[in-house]
Amino acid sequence: MKHYKERYNQLVKSSHFDTFDYKNLHQYPHILKIVVNRGVGEVAQNSKYLETCLDELSTITGQKPTVTKSKKAIAGFKIREDMPVGMSVTLRGDKMYAFFDRLVHLALPRIRDFRGLSPKGFDGQGNYSLGLEEQLMFPEIDYDQIDQIRGMDICLVTSCKTDAEGFSLLQGLGVPFASK
Repeated sequence: MKHYKERYNQLVKSSHFDTFDYKNLHQYPHILKIVVNRGVGEVAQNSKYLETCLDELSTITGQKPTVTKSKKAIAGFKIREDMPVGMSVTLRGDKMYAFFDRLVHLALPRIRDFRGLSPKGFDGQGNYSLGLEEQLMFPEIDYDQIDQIRGMDICLVTSCKTDAEGFSLLQGLGVPFASK
């Protein structure tokens, strides 16, 4: 966490954001929260699947996930009402900074054939979303303890107004983007 705050303060004091012409220190963009999601559609076939997913996400993020349940039954997808269909964790504050630091410096470089994140993951308002195909890239997960490779979606929510601001912020904080 301390590493993130020091890097952010250096970024603000440098001329990194001069192109955006901020007049006030409070206008400088920052990360508001990080949301980690995982779908658990296989719960109907395997009841232990939900417990293992909860344990893995809580180990990775350091916070217990909330289980999302279906609102209505959909026969085509074999979903009943109030059946668990996903889980999510919203990280703020110190846990967010710690997760961001581990994601950028430990997990992303461990992806096989990693050449950087796609700059196309922005949503038009400065928020960045990425999908990870496996949980093995996080050092907290032991390879021998997992029974199945599962992915997750990570959304970095920023206070930026445009994608250019968000790209500049995340690139300045060390997120490895692929060259255009």
